[in-house]
Amino acid sequence: MPRRGMDRMRRRYGDTFTVNIPVFGRAVVLSDPVDIKRLFTAGPDEVDNLEQNLGRVLGPGSLFALAGEEHKRRRRLLVPPFNGKRLAAYERIVEEETVRELASWPTGEPFPVLPSTMRITLNVILRTVFGAQGREYDQLLVLLPKLISLGSHLSVVPVPKIDVGGWTPWGRFWSMRRAYDVIIDRLIDIAEKSDLDERGDVLAMLVQSRYEDGDQMSRTDIADQLLTLLAAGHETTATTLAWAVERLRRHPTVLADLVDEVDAGGKTLREATVLEVQRNRPSIDVVGRQVKAERFEIGRWSVPRGYSIVVGISLIHDDEAIFPNPHTFDPSRFVNARPDLYRWIPFGGGNRRCIGAAFATMEMNVVLRTILRDRTLVPTSEPAERWRSRGIANAPGRGGLAVVRPR
Repeated sequence: MPRRGMDRMRRRYGDTFTVNIPVFGRAVVLSDPVDIKRLFTAGPDEVDNLEQNLGRVLGPGSLFALAGEEHKRRRRLLVPPFNGKRLAAYERIVEEETVRELASWPTGEPFPVLPSTMRITLNVILRTVFGAQGREYDQLLVLLPKLISLGSHLSVVPVPKIDVGGWTPWGRFWSMRRAYDVIIDRLIDIAEKSDLDERGDVLAMLVQSRYEDGDQMSRTDIADQLLTLLAAGHETTATTLAWAVERLRRHPTVLADLVDEVDAGGKTLREATVLEVQRNRPSIDVVGRQVKAERFEIGRWSVPRGYSIVVGISLIHDDEAIFPNPHTFDPSRFVNARPDLYRWIPFGGGNRRCIGAAFATMEMNVVLRTILRDRTLVPTSEPAERWRSRGIANAPGRGGLAVVRPR
């Protein structure tokens, strides 16, 4: 749903209203923190994952496709790769990929930064998540951007009930998905023959992981979950980084303070800036649940079974009562202040909050630090870039146009 349409409906109907959303159907839209907390803390017997979700393109083994106890069970296996100790080890990879990409940036000429941030996040994921190298790395490097881009757009349209052939968008997607599965199968073969204890990538950890009963994930489930980690973290992180460049070029005082902080070895303002970019320019519009109980009581409302309930992320991020002067880009609002996770929700919330949130935050922090350390980002007085939908993620309309000079 267009952002301005959501805003108009809130002004007309209040902080809760009902809409018909393609694919999702009849949905209640929330933008009150109290109601959002109620939704995010409800158990799976009351509300659970939307039936129409990214699991349709990521596969039945994806966290997006799983519900109830099976979702909880799978999620436990995926927590260890994203803990603090592992994140510290991944920082070096993020910096290496950023430095490599910066070497291709032109000097003194405008260029869109989004293609660069897409390459950085893709390469980081291939190394940290897939553990890919050699032939498999090269094949995934070509295949995955096309697979994710097409899947992102198809996620918001109906799945055909019959096989309509390889010349259709869905046919092309399924063909690429089969090619992806073949590559992952080879990578699992390689992982199983290697010393897994010496590897730090997520694929190796998933191959070693076991459920409480001793069972392990199937190869199909591993392939689905690796694709999920890519889809959830690649494009959204890249678009947020492009928005960061777009925002900082239009706020020279913040930019100058960030450079001074980088030179002094600090990080407080930079961490606050990452939070503010996600508030001011969230990469996704909504996050939602579906009512599983006969009725779900939330605030003044009683929502019947089968209804979708979605949280308007921009609606709450732009709420004057929650964030004073909400349309002003002001990282200082998050300096030495942790965001309330029922008011600041770029990663969703509750038991379905993005499992890679800490990884994405680390990645954005390191990429931004490296850019500010190695390049001078030239400010601009041009108007803000418009929003452009890329299917799931919202990107700056001109790709986060940048002009840089070496430092």
